[in-house]
Amino acid sequence: MSNDIQVHTPSADQWQELVHKIDRHVQGELGQLTGGMSHIHGMLVYLDWLSHLMISPGKQLDVIKGTLEDAQQAAANLMQANPSATCCTDPRFSTPAWQHWPYNLYAQTFQVMERAWDRATRDVPGVSHKHENVATFAARQWMDVFSPSNVPWMNPDVVNATQDEHGLNLFRGSLNWLDDLHRIVHKLPPAGVDEFTPGQNVAITPGKVVFRNHLIELIQYSPTTDKVHAEPILIVPAWIMKYYILDLSPHNSLVKFLVDKGHTVFMISWKNPTSVDRDMSMETYRVDGVMAAVNTISTIVPERKIHSVGYCLGGTMLEIAAATMGRDGDDRLGTITLFAAQGDFTEAGELLLFINHSQVNLLEAMMAEQGVLQGSQMAGAFKLLHTSDLIWSRALKDYMLGQRDKPNDLMAWNADTTRMPARMHSEYLHKLFLHNDLATGRYEVDGAPIWFTDIRIPCFAVGTISDHVAPWKSVYKLHLLPLDITFVLTSGGHNAGIVSEPGHSRRHYQIRRRTPDERYISPERWQAEAPHQEGSWWPAWENWLVEHSSGLTAPPRMGLPGQKKKLPDAPGDYVHEQ
Repeated sequence: MSNDIQVHTPSADQWQELVHKIDRHVQGELGQLTGGMSHIHGMLVYLDWLSHLMISPGKQLDVIKGTLEDAQQAAANLMQANPSATCCTDPRFSTPAWQHWPYNLYAQTFQVMERAWDRATRDVPGVSHKHENVATFAARQWMDVFSPSNVPWMNPDVVNATQDEHGLNLFRGSLNWLDDLHRIVHKLPPAGVDEFTPGQNVAITPGKVVFRNHLIELIQYSPTTDKVHAEPILIVPAWIMKYYILDLSPHNSLVKFLVDKGHTVFMISWKNPTSVDRDMSMETYRVDGVMAAVNTISTIVPERKIHSVGYCLGGTMLEIAAATMGRDGDDRLGTITLFAAQGDFTEAGELLLFINHSQVNLLEAMMAEQGVLQGSQMAGAFKLLHTSDLIWSRALKDYMLGQRDKPNDLMAWNADTTRMPARMHSEYLHKLFLHNDLATGRYEVDGAPIWFTDIRIPCFAVGTISDHVAPWKSVYKLHLLPLDITFVLTSGGHNAGIVSEPGHSRRHYQIRRRTPDERYISPERWQAEAPHQEGSWWPAWENWLVEHSSGLTAPPRMGLPGQKKKLPDAPGDYVHEQ
């Protein structure tokens, strides 16, 4: 009798697939533990910086010299009771209590050390430019942890509040901390934001869903004027968050502002993808998103050009769609407006610090396990860009002073996160951030490359001064194209600068038009020369839309002709998906 044992040897392809799955699983689990941050990249940056600093005695002497000079100046300020170095230059130490001993000593000593670390991480011979930026960023985040403003007994505002309230502020703060911990563990929204519900007190501009597929609901808003401008408006929001940032409360809704000015407005509301949507691609978002909306609007409002509007990532997708339409001779777009949207990602701000091959590999491993990138995982990276504003100042107020800011509609929207399909996000990171295909003519649609020069319609672009997601100088690169472009630089950040309704206090902007035959000027020169305006930029944009419209007409029909499928009223169903 034969007792031969047969051993199954996997083929080369099967073996490689097994190896790939093992690595993906291990790296995906590691990503969950590290919050999606690549520790390997961090170690490489640290070794690059430290190794080169150790063999640069001249740089070490320069750091020591600069630190001693800073310490001398700080001592002089303390001796002369000069608070200017703290109260006037650093918002963390802006209250009058920081001018008094010993708190002025704490603040100025910390600032000396902070500048020392900044000096030590910059201009180290041999360190790559990107590693230098990461090292400087990491040093700043690390120093923020030890700021005296974050230490209760070193912060005069906390000390005074504790004395005045006999410790009740700390008691309230501990309750706030326990409440936040409970919400994190049970994956509940932040305190108070559940007061804002789409369809009840936000996203309440009347309208109707007129088209739906597996990716979008297209909302058509009801007219409020007897006559409307002939050309409709299509808004393409970013799918990283819910669309209603542009339709918040009635007083700051961009949609309501446009409808009340006599415009027919259509809005894309993106589906919140789940693991079953893992294979949706960038092309899916173009075809079943932007182009599906364009086709629907062209049926509802036939023979009319469309004013296209894109916000953030939605603006990038709109640029892709517009360039493809231009290449293929599709002239249905009349204008293009871009809110804080980039096409060239070489200077995409501090967000680029988190985008490298090691980081992308880790994210892809996580998405392979989950099928999507969770909104909370993306939100963590954005918070790191604003630790002083989004982490430490909030911790100071909530946990040490025991004060809770009353949530507003923008805060509620910000907490209403969405997911992103694995394939789409991987393509986005590789093609746009890592390889910058879109700005170099390598991005292909239907097997052929597209190029921005095929966009030959008037452009209105908005950059915001404090934008860490789409820095305004990156948005300004549209001036490198032969476009008729009107550019606005407005106060505020990536979100607050766009939600800048008329009547909003302390708003201002600069605006200037450049025709295709004018020569390029640098962003610095543009900022120095462009006229300044007080107030909201919304009316200037609306006037620009009117100038590029063909007159007034009766409002178009609501919805597609002969539509039998019953669809919901605005804000639709997709916006409620969690």
